[in-house]
Amino acid sequence: MARPSHKDKLLLVGTGLVHERGFNGTSVRDIVNAAGVPQGSFTNHFASKEQFGLEALEVYGRHIAEAGRQTLLNDDLPPLKRLKAYFDGYIRFSAETGYKRGCMFGNTAAEATDDSEALRVRVGEMLDEVAASIEYCLKAAVKAGELPAGTRAKDVAAHLVASFQGAVLMAKVQRSGAPLERFRRHVLAGLG
Repeated sequence: MARPSHKDKLLLVGTGLVHERGFNGTSVRDIVNAAGVPQGSFTNHFASKEQFGLEALEVYGRHIAEAGRQTLLNDDLPPLKRLKAYFDGYIRFSAETGYKRGCMFGNTAAEATDDSEALRVRVGEMLDEVAASIEYCLKAAVKAGELPAGTRAKDVAAHLVASFQGAVLMAKVQRSGAPLERFRRHVLAGLG
C-alpha cells in the first residue's frame, strides 16, 4: 500500500487542527510540525493558507456529506427517523470531543469569512448543501404523511441548519451538551 503523500498528511492533520483550534488559531508552522513534514511541503502543495483552508473544508465536508447520505438521503429509513439520526450523530460526536470543536463550517464562518471571500462563499455553499439534504428528507416526510402537507421544507431546513449551528456554538462555549439537548427537545421534537 502506498504511503500517504505529504499533501494528504498535511490535509488530514491540518483539518483536525483547524477544526480544534480554528482557522486563525492554526498556523502553517503548526500544521507542518503536527504532520511531521518540512515547511516547504506546505508551499509545494498549497498556494496559500486560504487555499489550504478551502481544501480542509472539503475534507470536513466529505464527512458531513457521508453522514447525510447514511441518514438524510437514505430512503430505506422513515424520514423523520433519519433526520433525527443525522443530528444525533453530530451530537454524539460533539460529546466525544468534549464539546470543544464545534462545527468547522460554523467556526470558519465566525472567524475567517471577514478576511476571506473564498472561505465565506464556500462555507455558505456547504451549509446550503446540508440544508438541501435536510430539505430532501423533510419533503419525504411530507410525502410519507409524517409532516403536514403545507410544510415549507426549504424554510424548515434553513431554520434547522441555523438553529443547530447556534446550538453547536453554544455547546462549544459552554463545554456542555445542554444546548444540543435543548435543540433535540424543542426543535426536533416539534417535527413529530
